[in-house]
Amino acid sequence: MIVTLSNLKPGEVQNYLQHAIAPRPICFASTIDKAGNVNLSPFSFFNMVSSNPPIVIFSSARRVRDNSTKHTLENVLEVPEVVINLVDYDMVQQVSLSSCEFPKGVNEFVKSGFTMEPASQVIPPMVKESKIKLECKVLEVKPLGNMGGAGNLVICEVICMHIDDSILNDQQMIDQTKLQLVARLGGDWYCKVDEQSLFKVAKPNMQLGIGFDALPEGIRNSPILNGNHLAQLANVHEMPTVDPAFNDDKLKNIIQYYSINPNEMENELHHYAKQLLNEGKVNEAWQVLLADEN
Repeated sequence: MIVTLSNLKPGEVQNYLQHAIAPRPICFASTIDKAGNVNLSPFSFFNMVSSNPPIVIFSSARRVRDNSTKHTLENVLEVPEVVINLVDYDMVQQVSLSSCEFPKGVNEFVKSGFTMEPASQVIPPMVKESKIKLECKVLEVKPLGNMGGAGNLVICEVICMHIDDSILNDQQMIDQTKLQLVARLGGDWYCKVDEQSLFKVAKPNMQLGIGFDALPEGIRNSPILNGNHLAQLANVHEMPTVDPAFNDDKLKNIIQYYSINPNEMENELHHYAKQLLNEGKVNEAWQVLLADEN
């Protein structure tokens, strides 16, 4: 299936993109207008784009159905400040409620049951229930078009962060396992970041990885190891060699029982290496695979 976006209606384009570009973090923006009316609204066109200076962006798009703009956009044009409250699982239903199109002047804090909390350096209030709040100055609002669905890019400098002590580790850094962030997908779908969905991927070495092309052919063409497994193996900075001190009972058993049939032994070794790689044990997996290469 090939989709040419110029042939679609704006709502169809939005539907395809929001389902495909996901999950997206949620900016729960609290703003204020010159008259002092507070607004609270979620946006999933949101991300961090710089750390020095600390810049985040979100987009308040024109409504597809009637090309109208949102109160958040109108507010930041009047008072160029915003608090971005991060959304976790404990508050997601209230956040969804706040996205209702209440009339101008209606306080979504009240409608959605959130507690206003004074910020320290900007005028808009913070959401007390949010475990991470970013106080921001709005540097620029860049319109991306004038038709329904067109975004308005709000470029913000983070000047202060509020982090709840409950999500910190012993080093006073954010513990990802304690913060059940939620993210938007398409339609009514969201996802939750918890210990069941979290996994680590080792960053590439400062020294260059050997790459796929340096992997032995029998490993590179394995029908058992997939691309993720091969990438783990190829991320080492030099080709491993057999470690005489490596002692593994399962490896010994495989060699003992399958040595008379090289194809079966290779199959078993690759399955065992796959298990080790799924557990993040790259060095051990290499030693298992090298038993077949030597």
